[in-house]
Amino acid sequence: MHKKTITGLFIGVFALGLFSFKTDSERYFEIAKNLDVFATLFKEVNTYYVDDVPPAQMMRTGIDAMLKSLDPYTNYIPEDDIEDFRTMTTGQYGGIGAVIGSRDGKVVVQMPYENSPAHKAGLAIGDEILKVNGVDVRGKSTEEVSKLLKGQANTSVKLEIRSYGQNKSKTLDLLRENIMVENVPYYGMLDGEIGYLQLSGFTVDAGKEVKMAVQKLKEKGAQKIVLDLRDNPGGLLHEAVNISNIFVEKGKDIVSTKGKVEEWNKTYKALDEPLDLEMPLVVLTSSRSASASEIVAGVMQDYDRAVLVGERTFGKGLVQVTRPLSYNSQLKVTTAKYYIPSGRCIQAIDYAHRNEDGSVAMIPDSLRAAFKTAAGRVVYDGGGVSPDVEVEQPNFSEIIRTIAAKGYFFDYANKYKLEHPSIPAATEFKLTDAEYKKFVAYLDDKDLSYTTAIESELEDLASKAKEGKHYDDIQAELAAIRKKVSHNKANDLMRFRAEIQEMLESEIASRYYLQKGYIESSFDDDPDILAAVQVLKDPVKYKSYLKAN
Repeated sequence: MHKKTITGLFIGVFALGLFSFKTDSERYFEIAKNLDVFATLFKEVNTYYVDDVPPAQMMRTGIDAMLKSLDPYTNYIPEDDIEDFRTMTTGQYGGIGAVIGSRDGKVVVQMPYENSPAHKAGLAIGDEILKVNGVDVRGKSTEEVSKLLKGQANTSVKLEIRSYGQNKSKTLDLLRENIMVENVPYYGMLDGEIGYLQLSGFTVDAGKEVKMAVQKLKEKGAQKIVLDLRDNPGGLLHEAVNISNIFVEKGKDIVSTKGKVEEWNKTYKALDEPLDLEMPLVVLTSSRSASASEIVAGVMQDYDRAVLVGERTFGKGLVQVTRPLSYNSQLKVTTAKYYIPSGRCIQAIDYAHRNEDGSVAMIPDSLRAAFKTAAGRVVYDGGGVSPDVEVEQPNFSEIIRTIAAKGYFFDYANKYKLEHPSIPAATEFKLTDAEYKKFVAYLDDKDLSYTTAIESELEDLASKAKEGKHYDDIQAELAAIRKKVSHNKANDLMRFRAEIQEMLESEIASRYYLQKGYIESSFDDDPDILAAVQVLKDPVKYKSYLKAN
């Protein structure tokens, strides 16, 4: 792997570019005047305030507050954060290739990347990191430990770790490498004819990764494709263009940007011959699919090239670029909105028009303007990209949230791995009744206290009854309902067994097959994937979604 120099626009998380503008003399006077006021105010506060004022911290607070009044995507990047910003931009960094996290005050490995130095050295999910190059990391934040683990490629790092279930620690010597976080963490076959690929980011070479994945899937016999863009936060605009071009013919408009600086306005076209124009395609979207992922989903919808399945997307139609500042810092600033082929901008929030209290609101559906796809289907602007097939998302019960939040899925999966050397393929792995009962027994002495929605409402009702002097009248009824709710709560582990077991199976599968195992284990119970397969299995239905009514 090697580092690349990138120049381009960001749609979503990142931005690189240039920005210049001209203003009239009156505006220049206002800027100069207010800068002078700010400087003299800062000087007076620094001189006379009762306590010492840390200049850098105070200035950062002022800068962040100023930029926050614009939109969430215009940010100041100080010199200390530049390296992290570059990592987000390129998807590359020097390190050991493992995601770490905090568990009960300990720093633990959450996921080693396949074939990374961490993976090759035998680091496993659940391993506790005790020291990095002799520095005790207990009590340190994951950000602090992450900085210790990162460094130039080909430099060594010594870790003292304790594996799950072991009392003694051991030392590992690793050689850092240039780690490339893959934009396509997984691709594979859902069945004999449907291929699936997950796109998690839009950093450098995302287009090449998607193209290669589609080619590999076709070699495996894929005649139809599911492209998963769920929870994808976006990234480089030109990679969104490249990915769209894989399925859209050369010369077609992909996206246009329009901002204050007219010479910066540009229409991006598909420049290459497409890989496939005919293969049935389903694109999965979620409410957290944003920016560049919304461009790809929107382009596929506007050209009637794919059926969109899932949820309405986030609704971020803004473009950012970065500007260099003094002392090696940078400004990431919103400079334009983008428009997909139908002419719509899917930006959901108008940050330029705030309420009196400074808050912003979503554009109501009643104010969304109608546009048409190439086939004449009606689509709308101003609130993300709406799917052609909306899938109701599971609403997890409180007991599932509690088990996950307290790390019991995580811990039990480690315990299971220690007791079971191997399991079947992730797509085939299922817990038996006896194994599920063991998990329930494992939870016997664990803290599973949680408050259900009904219990919260009962407490609100009791409080209001006391305020209104009616509590004595309904006290007996409330007690009876509480007793019934408490009884039902005790049975939640069996009532919600299906959902609990699904999550536990995915967690366990990841211990043996890492990220790929976690993904594959969900294939048979993921409502979006099941809906996508259903659409692709019915050619008549598939085509009907792409025709105007």
